[in-house]
Amino acid sequence: MTSSPTTLERAFALARSGECASVADIRARLKQERHDQVEAHLAGAAINRQLRALCGEARRSELA
Repeated sequence: MTSSPTTLERAFALARSGECASVADIRARLKQERHDQVEAHLAGAAINRQLRALCGEARRSELA
């Protein structure tokens, strides 16, 4: 049996992957993938800061 990633795990994976350019993109993707309580999970300032930083790092590595 395989378990699917939690909402937060998937959010961080999307940020690292470079598939999403912003936290808004991550939220939309998570909702599209039918994750539960996306807004509640991504409401914290620290989470948003971390996700923005990871999105930025992913973009920079794509340009390099």
